[in-house]
Amino acid sequence: MLPQETLDLAERILSLLRARGTMVATAESCTGGLIAAALTHIAGSSDVMERGFVTYSNAAKTELLGVPATLIETHGAVSQQIARAMAEGALLHSRADIAVSVTGIAGPGGGSDEKPVGLVWFGLAKRHGECHEYQCIFPGDRALIRAQATRYALMLFDPLMVSGEHSSYGW
Repeated sequence: MLPQETLDLAERILSLLRARGTMVATAESCTGGLIAAALTHIAGSSDVMERGFVTYSNAAKTELLGVPATLIETHGAVSQQIARAMAEGALLHSRADIAVSVTGIAGPGGGSDEKPVGLVWFGLAKRHGECHEYQCIFPGDRALIRAQATRYALMLFDPLMVSGEHSSYGW
């Protein structure tokens, strides 16, 4: 079960996007579908939620989203470049207007000095528009990292929630 504050945020985001007539897609790796689950937990979400991709493996990123295997080999699955490619791929393979992607290291293993446990990259792409990437390093255990990443991804849909930096996107 997702925390109530995450479900409340998802409901707020759905209302905002519904008012704008905006359809969304998600492309998730380390969150394993939690973003889509939060959105679809709310009744009536089908008028906003177009589809979700859970692309946990590198092969899934390539096969479902069109992320080039060479890009993964060059930069690693947890990188700015892959977050961008995942968000853009979600738009390309859906009818959504905007897409959010997430790829990260939720732990407890898999981290390194260069890419520590808790490192998460997000992509936010608008159809016929720009794609922006964001990096966070979340503290905590696997469950907490995934929960924080889910909440942050939802906040990216709201131009007023992440320090106003999305206000020029016109979502």
